Amino acid sequence: MLTLIIGFDPKTSTAISKCMITGAAGATVYYNLKLRHPTLDLPIIDYDLALLLQPMLLLGISIGVVLNTLFADWMVTVLLIILFIATSTKSFFKGVETWKKETIIKKEVSRRLASSNAGAGDATYKLLPGGPTNGVRVRNDGYKTPEVSIVENVYWKDFAVILAVWVILLLLHLFKNYTPTCSTTYWILNLLQVPVAVGASAYEAVCLYKGTRVVMSSGEAVITWKVHQLILYCCCGILAGIVGGLLGLGGGFILGPLFLELGIPPQVSSATATFVMIFSSSMSAIQYYLLRRFPVPYALYFVAVATVAALVGQHVVRKIISIVGRASVIIFVLAFTIFVSALTLGGFGIADTIRRIKEGQYMGFDNICAYSP
Repeated sequence: MLTLIIGFDPKTSTAISKCMITGAAGATVYYNLKLRHPTLDLPIIDYDLALLLQPMLLLGISIGVVLNTLFADWMVTVLLIILFIATSTKSFFKGVETWKKETIIKKEVSRRLASSNAGAGDATYKLLPGGPTNGVRVRNDGYKTPEVSIVENVYWKDFAVILAVWVILLLLHLFKNYTPTCSTTYWILNLLQVPVAVGASAYEAVCLYKGTRVVMSSGEAVITWKVHQLILYCCCGILAGIVGGLLGLGGGFILGPLFLELGIPPQVSSATATFVMIFSSSMSAIQYYLLRRFPVPYALYFVAVATVAALVGQHVVRKIISIVGRASVIIFVLAFTIFVSALTLGGFGIADTIRRIKEGQYMGFDNICAYSP
């Protein structure tokens, strides 16, 4: 949208979008830090999943930023169009599936109301846990997601580890900024990110495999983690980071479905993915700043807009769903918006590519060593 409305080139739009994601994610995470799990006596953010994937996501972000530097504008545009079409299609079918489920629920509620003499109270649904709770106390307050103090609701030890990984990788990028591009020191600092990220995720993976740490937010019996499953999840974290760093996306479109596959409730999946994204998006925004890839005044303005929009959106979306009675409407609107963006971006992208070809501009890969900090 930044390319279409403001006129930024795809690479600048990618960099500014990461700044906007940071602002929006920050506002959402601040809101979520006070919330509890919808059915269990746990925070709504699963810190074990975050600790498993956040280091890999940060590593992928670094790779994605480098690829964004190498790829030509038209390459980034093509990848964005492909991703937008795939995402809008998937969202549309998800909306259809959700619509059908909502229709079934509405019919069931109507049937209960028609056959019940006790009033509407007998027809309401309670959000029930799906199975054993690993000794975690189950809440019986229906759909309510209570707010508590952030101090009481955050697992500070896990949060400190996640923050430490982010700080260490940030320091490596800052040191790299003061070394000649493509020098030996430059590549050593780049490679040092690997043991930091892999070490943190590997520690969490080993703990999950041995059972010394447990993902409890699913409400199911203790998940028996297999080695290939842990490796797959870590690889997906890297992939989400690469796509996010390259195309300016948040990575939640990959992490969210992964969490849902584990049986994590949608609210927890969304909150955990957003929590992880704030670290990855802020890291990529800083990297783009060090590469001087976006005008700071524009970025600050859009960050402020995204932050306010995220706070307002939390309340507006709930209001719309409560009025319409169907969450699928939001999914359809999102799918339509993404699809229109893909078509429009494709039109502008083709026109710009034709213009560059006629002008004889270079259309190949860029040289990363040409960028000096």
